[in-house]
Amino acid sequence: QVQLVESGGGSVQAGGSLRLSCAASGYTFSNDCMGWFRQSPGKAREGVAGINSDGYISYTDSVKGRFTISRDNALDTLYLQMNSLKPEDTAMYYCAMTFWCLQRLDENEYNHWGQGTQVTVSS
Repeated sequence: QVQLVESGGGSVQAGGSLRLSCAASGYTFSNDCMGWFRQSPGKAREGVAGINSDGYISYTDSVKGRFTISRDNALDTLYLQMNSLKPEDTAMYYCAMTFWCLQRLDENEYNHWGQGTQVTVSS
């Protein structure tokens, strides 16, 4: 049974940094496509960053140059390093996984989701 558990969210001031983690279990971590998504109240869920088992990475335009997605296959953990945070980055952040994906930022490609971790950025 696939399980994804996010951690690392919190409250920071604009310009600050946070690192989100997603601990995965229940499958072979390296044979997958994983992504970070976010959703704020009243808005649709948005793909933030995605990475597949070959190491190909995608970012949504608004986070390019500020966020970095990475994975540690030895620890079965996905990360999202978020720097230069802005108030508009405030959202619930979710980790997601699928065994194969074509569009790494398309939520419809993913079929396993974590419970989310809240990120709040104040101005």
